[in-house]
Amino acid sequence: MKHIARKRFGQHFLSDGGIIDAIVREIAPKAGEAMVEIGPGLAALTQPLVERLGKLAVIELDRDLAARLREHPQLQVIESDVLKVDFAALAASMGAPKLRVVGNLPYNISTPILFHLLGFVDSVRDQHFMLQKEVIERMVASPATSDYGRLSVMLQWRYEMENVLAVPPESFDPPPRVDSAVVRMVPLAAPAKVDEKLLSEIVQVAFSMRRKLLRHSLGKWLEGKKFQGEFDLQRRAEEVPVQEYVALALTPTLSQRERE
Repeated sequence: MKHIARKRFGQHFLSDGGIIDAIVREIAPKAGEAMVEIGPGLAALTQPLVERLGKLAVIELDRDLAARLREHPQLQVIESDVLKVDFAALAASMGAPKLRVVGNLPYNISTPILFHLLGFVDSVRDQHFMLQKEVIERMVASPATSDYGRLSVMLQWRYEMENVLAVPPESFDPPPRVDSAVVRMVPLAAPAKVDEKLLSEIVQVAFSMRRKLLRHSLGKWLEGKKFQGEFDLQRRAEEVPVQEYVALALTPTLSQRERE
């Protein structure tokens, strides 16, 4: 019986064989690697992956699809909301120090998934995700561009990222109304040891009034924190490089206050 894509799950199933082959080439799976796929759907990507890996863990929320996937002897099926999955525990259960994570992420919750995985970055070797093209453009954006924002800063702090493949709407059934792409995310070997919560708050405040100079937003926040250091507030949030936001979060007066 044909599965009907469910809007509430943001389902768009890959159906283009050429695109599927191209994605598998970018992932380059090897036998025995510990890999987990988010949202396997109708297993278009799942099957070529598991053929190369030997076994694969998949996370699927749709119970009908999960039931189908359980019939595959090489799949470990986790029927769950991905935002509730502990990826560190999953890595441990698979006997692996780090996981390779892949998936065609539901576009309606792609950003929450990326931030959820950020909390488990130490348990991840790499990530390959199909996402809305404009989301990936924001992820990899450089400072002083309109796409550069909170998502850019928070992810570039922890990952090296690359837009590796364009995926047109006609590659899916049903076709989405947007263009898609595939991003490769590799955790940085030696990221700055900064308090994620503090950095996130700084960046969120900075971009809350992105059209105005930072003295109107971040300046008032720093004043409230009794910040005594130096930071150029005569710029807009999008003009500040990632490393400067990180350096601000590492300032003793702020990081010490956060610990207290």
